[in-house]
Amino acid sequence: APAYGQTTGKPVNADQPAGVFRSGVDLVTVSATVRDKRGRAVSDLTAADFEVLDRGVPRRITEFRTEAAPVSVAILFDVSGSMDVASRSLAAKFAANHVLSWLEHGRDEAALFAFDSRLHEVAPFTVDTRALQGALGEVDPFGATSLHDAIAETAEKIHKRANSRRAIIVLTDGIDTASRLTPAEVSGIASEIDVPVYVIAVVLPIDNPDENGRPQDEPPASVGTIRELAAWTGGELFYASTPSDTSKVARQVVRELRQQYLIAFEPGTGAGWHPIEIRTTKKNLTVRA
Repeated sequence: APAYGQTTGKPVNADQPAGVFRSGVDLVTVSATVRDKRGRAVSDLTAADFEVLDRGVPRRITEFRTEAAPVSVAILFDVSGSMDVASRSLAAKFAANHVLSWLEHGRDEAALFAFDSRLHEVAPFTVDTRALQGALGEVDPFGATSLHDAIAETAEKIHKRANSRRAIIVLTDGIDTASRLTPAEVSGIASEIDVPVYVIAVVLPIDNPDENGRPQDEPPASVGTIRELAAWTGGELFYASTPSDTSKVARQVVRELRQQYLIAFEPGTGAGWHPIEIRTTKKNLTVRA
C-alpha cells in the first residue's frame, strides 16, 4: 500500500493526545487496514506479518497496536444543489443514519458537517451518537459544491480529536463544481495527519457499476476523481443506490476502523516527504494505508 509520511527530524512531543505513539525519537505512525481476496477485513495479524519500506529500504516496526479503541468519525454531508436530484439527499441521510447506528453510543464519537460552497458544522463531536441522528433533518440541498475543499477542512478538524482510530465519511454524488483544491492536494493534507477518507457516492441504479457490470476502476462521469482521493488516503470509494447498499457499506466502514493496525517505525534520515510502502508477508491479502 503506497503512502507518504512526513518526517520533521524533531522528537515526538510528550504532550500529544492519547493514542499517539510517544518516544524520544522521531517516529512515523501509519494506520493500515488489511483485506482478504473476498474483501473481508483481516484482524488477526501480528507485527511479524508486516513489512515497512521507507524510500525502498526496510525499516523495523518499533510499536504495533491492534487493541479495540473508540473511533472518531466526521460525517461530511453534501447539501449542494445536485444532491436534490432523484432524492439523492434523502438517500444520503439514510446512509448517514446507518453509519451512526453502527457506532457504539456513549463510547465512539462523531460529528456532522455539511458542505455546499463552504463547510457548515451541523453538530459538534459528541459520544451521544443518537442525538446526531435527529440532526440529519437540519440540512437541505442548495448551492454549489466544494467537495475537495470541504474534505480538507474537515480533516483539519478531526486531527484535533484524541482517538487514534478516526476517519472522514463523505456522503455525496461526487460532482465538484467549486473547489480551489485538487484531489491530490486534499489527499496530501489528509495523509499528513493520517486520516482515511471514505466516500459513499449516492448514485442512481443505472450508474452503479456493481449492478451494471461496469469496472470499478472506471467510475461514471459524475464521480470523477474522488476514487483516487479516497485511495491515496487509505480509504475507499463505495457506491450506494439501494437501502441494502447503504446498510452494507456503513457497517463495512465502521468495522474497518475498529480493525485498523497502528504501526510505528523510525524513518530513514532526511527531512521532508518519504515514499512509504506498507505490505504483508501473507499471501492473498491487500493492505491499504
